[in-house]
Formats: sequence, structure tokens, C-alpha cells
Amino acid sequence: MAYVHLVIGLALLEFVLFGYGVARARILYKVPAPAMSGHEVFDRYFRAQMNTLEQLVVFLPSSSSAGRCISAATCRRPSRATPGSCSPPFRT
Repeated sequence: MAYVHLVIGLALLEFVLFGYGVARARILYKVPAPAMSGHEVFDRYFRAQMNTLEQLVVFLPSSSSAGRCISAATCRRPSRATPGSCSPPFRT
């Protein structure tokens, strides 16, 4: 689960850095704060941040729930499973 938290933290850090990039683009291209569009390059920065936000809505809950349901113990190879056996390949 620690790796899942690491990946979630990196995804959130990426979003914060994109927000910082949008703030810098607002200053550089002189787009006032409530405006959603302006200079063409600013629009690209802003759209990248909004696309990331839209994807985080799906990514964060799904990765968190997958991390809770699938542990490192379930990803091990089964020990000496006989070919053709009906036993599940994962241990709980």
C-alpha cells in the first residue's frame, strides 16, 4: 500500500505543479485571474491543468480502492501448482 500512496502523492504533486505553471502563465501572458481564456499559450497551460484534474477524479479513488483490495501477498507466484489444477492462482 505504500507504493500506492507514493503514486497518489506524485499525481497530486504533478497537479500542484501544473497549477503553478498556470499561475506563471497568467502573469507572463497578462491574463487576469477570473478569466478562463486569453493568450493561446495560456489556454494550453490551463487546459493541461484541467485535463489533469478531470483524470484525477477517476484515478485517485480507483487506485486507492485497488491498493486496498490487492495486496503484495496476492501478487506472489503460487508455490508448486500442478498443471491443470483448478486452484486459483492467487493466495489471500
